[in-house]
Amino acid sequence: MSDAYAAAGVDMAQADRGVSALVDVLRTIDTGRAPLSVPLPGHYASVMRIAPGLGVALATDSVGSKVIVAEQAGRFDTIGIDCVAMNVNDLICVGAEPIAVLDYLAVERADPDLLVALAQGLKAGAEQAGVEIPGGEVCQLPEVIRGHPSPYGFDLVGSAFGTVALDRIVDGRACRPGDALIGLPSSGVHANGLTLARRALLEDGGLGLDARPAELGGADVADALLEPTVIYVRAILELLASDIPVHGLAHITGGGMLNLLRIGSGVGYEIDCPLPVPSVFKLIAELGVVAAAEMWEVFNMGCGFCATVPSDRAADAVALLGAHHPGTAQIGRLTNRAGTVAMPGLGLVGDSRGLRAG
Repeated sequence: MSDAYAAAGVDMAQADRGVSALVDVLRTIDTGRAPLSVPLPGHYASVMRIAPGLGVALATDSVGSKVIVAEQAGRFDTIGIDCVAMNVNDLICVGAEPIAVLDYLAVERADPDLLVALAQGLKAGAEQAGVEIPGGEVCQLPEVIRGHPSPYGFDLVGSAFGTVALDRIVDGRACRPGDALIGLPSSGVHANGLTLARRALLEDGGLGLDARPAELGGADVADALLEPTVIYVRAILELLASDIPVHGLAHITGGGMLNLLRIGSGVGYEIDCPLPVPSVFKLIAELGVVAAAEMWEVFNMGCGFCATVPSDRAADAVALLGAHHPGTAQIGRLTNRAGTVAMPGLGLVGDSRGLRAG
C-alpha cells in the first residue's frame, strides 16, 4: 500500500491500532448479567437478543469528511441520504430489516435554512430505505464545530435499528468455496475516502468544485463528490425473502473490496470480472498519483455492495437484484484461499494486512 491516504491525513494502520485498543477495553464491560450480544466479530452491525428467537440489530456511522464538500459547495440537501445509507446498508448485512434511524446533528450555528436542507436529505434517505426517523438530537457547538466556511459547519451521525430472527442472521458462516460473488453498482465515491478524494482533486489537481473536467462527462467536481450513497435495503430485503440462499452480505465502504473479509471465515474471494470503474475514481488516481493498490483499498471502485449465493442460483440473484440496481453482475467467486481477496488482471492480492503486489 502507498501512503497517499496517510499523507492526506488518514493513517489507516494507526486507526486499526486505535480501534483495537478501544475494543479491548469495551469487551471487558461487566453488566452483572449474561451478555445479550450475539457474537459477530468484525461484522457490520451488532445483534442483541431481546426475546426468544428475536434480535434487535444496531449500527451507527457518520458521513465523514463529505460534510466539508457540502459546506464548500453550499449544498446540503442530499447529504442526509448518505447518513441514512451508511447505517441501513450496514444493518442489512446481518439479515436485519431496518425500521428506524436516529440522527445526531452537531452544528456551528442552528441556521434554519441549513437544518431544513439537511432534513430534506434525511427524509429522502428514510423513504428510500423504508424507515422512520422518530427522533434525534441537534447540538450547537460553536467552539467545537468550524465550517468550511464558517458559520455553516456541521457533523451528521446516524444510528440504525432493525429486527432479525435469531435463526435468520446472515453472518457468513454458510459461505463456501465455489459460491458466486454478486456485485451491486455504486453511484460513485459514496461517503468514504473523501479526505483522499478532496486532496487529489482539489489540492493536487488544482480543480475547483465548479470545474467540469472532461472525464466527468459534464458533471462538475461537486456533483461527483456529493452524489448520494446508494441505499440497497429494498433489493436485499427482497433477496432475503426469496428462496435464494444468502450466504453472506457486504457493504463496500472504506477498505474497498477488503470489506469482503468481514464475512465468511475460512474462505477467500476471487474477483475476475469487476464492475465498471466510474470515471471519478480514474480522475482521483491520475491527479493524486494514487497507486492502483491503494485505490482498491480505500474506495468502492464502482461496487457498493456484495452478496454471496450458491453458484447455481447466481443468475436468479443477479436478475432479482438487477431489477432494483441495473448493472448488477456476478463479479467473482469464493475460494479456499482463506483471508484473501484476489483481483486477477489488476496484479493485486488482498489479505487481512491490506493489498499488496501479487
